[in-house]
Amino acid sequence: MDDLFHLFAAGLFLAALLTSISIWAPRRFFVKAAAVGLAALFVPLSYAGLSGLLSRPKPASLEWARKTIPEAAVLGSSIREGEGIYLWLQMPNVGEPRAYVLPWNRQMAQQLQEATREAEKSGTGLRMRLPFERSLDNREPKFYALPQPAPPLKDAVEPPTYFKHPSTDA
Repeated sequence: MDDLFHLFAAGLFLAALLTSISIWAPRRFFVKAAAVGLAALFVPLSYAGLSGLLSRPKPASLEWARKTIPEAAVLGSSIREGEGIYLWLQMPNVGEPRAYVLPWNRQMAQQLQEATREAEKSGTGLRMRLPFERSLDNREPKFYALPQPAPPLKDAVEPPTYFKHPSTDA
């Protein structure tokens, strides 16, 4: 949500800068008034456009700021055949989860379904390797279920006792 404010402020600054340039340019009054009017229409239109994008998944190919993330937790998914693979990802060092859409790929959709089944069966989470990599190499599956955690170690409070048969002297 903080990104919306910063993007809107940058757009507002640029609109004000362009409007001031057009006002001080040696043009007729009608042209100057039209520039101010267009800037006044640009501000609410840009805010409405940016706030409308908040509820839409971002294409993974457009993610440039976090493209080096090695893996992300998959919190939810929806597969639409022929359209795309919609993911709800939680990335490390990012406060809130983000929605992304991957281009349709049958093999990736099958990997996601199999990993989801495995994660549900074992009661663990679902992860995705290199979520924003543009390569389609078949090196290893992109989606995988986390392994079950090891049981906690038992604390040995006292040393073990060994059975000593009464018939032995030693």
